[in-house]
Amino acid sequence: MVTPVVASYLLAIIATPLVINFHLLPTLFAGLAVHVLTVKLARRLPARWGGAAHKLALTAIILIVIGGMIGAGAGLWTFLHGDKGMAALLAALAETLDNLKRNLPESLATAIPATIEDLREEFVTLLRENGHRISSAGMAGLKTFAHIIFGMVIGGMTAVHRFDRGHEWPPLPAALHDRTMALADAFDKVVFAQVKISALNTVLTFIFLVVLLPLFGIHLPLLTVLIPLTFLTGLLPVVGNLISNTAIVLISLGVSAGAGVASLVFLIVIHKLEYFTNARIVGGEVHASAWELICAMVALEAFFGLPGLVAAPVAYAWLKGELRTRGMI
Repeated sequence: MVTPVVASYLLAIIATPLVINFHLLPTLFAGLAVHVLTVKLARRLPARWGGAAHKLALTAIILIVIGGMIGAGAGLWTFLHGDKGMAALLAALAETLDNLKRNLPESLATAIPATIEDLREEFVTLLRENGHRISSAGMAGLKTFAHIIFGMVIGGMTAVHRFDRGHEWPPLPAALHDRTMALADAFDKVVFAQVKISALNTVLTFIFLVVLLPLFGIHLPLLTVLIPLTFLTGLLPVVGNLISNTAIVLISLGVSAGAGVASLVFLIVIHKLEYFTNARIVGGEVHASAWELICAMVALEAFFGLPGLVAAPVAYAWLKGELRTRGMI
């Protein structure tokens, strides 16, 4: 006979690959983020407030999210229309194109647009030729964004309902509640570790861009954009660094070919070391060795691709937490 606890574990095992295969990982992470932040904030409020504390905490999280969206929109508007935003980026891009034309072999230089206008025309042509794919990608992006909103709503609702236990729960819901709380705890630890990883990457990038390169007479533009971008995108496991690294290399090429090569080499080394720093820092939070997390990341990447790689630290932390709870390790 299958007990409620065993049934809850079977459902968790089935749900894990389904969430990854059906692209629900952003939804799950958004819900867990709101849930964890709400609970953390509520614990800092006076205990005598009871359930009201969690509602106030959720309200604060909602206001922070709305404020963040408004701030991001305002920042994007300023970037697109300000003198030091898009205009500076286009100027740096124009300089990059000019340097590439001068420094690359002629056989490669002919494939590079000579001016920003030429690049814009090629971009418009690319959009026209791949309009259907871009439209599909845009619809998929809107769908993912809607799923993230739903995930945040569900996470907020579970954070408030989590403490409403006026009656004894049936065995299966109680067991499922234990599984989800273990998942939330694992997510909390991994995300806290990811903040440390992003901060470390940002510090190393700051040293390289602001200290090392100027020692050799190389001064990159847009540092006030590149450094915050490194931290913010670094909060996204693996893919975040690719975004910031691409921006840094492109801006470096706009200064000189040597600066571009130096930035590329430095960032490749940092990106490769991220696997080990990620495993070590996350491992410290979830009490796992670096080799364990690396094996988990390699295995899930092989099964599910990039989403599996992103999910691996949380999934393994969840698994190890459950095994420790059961006294099996």
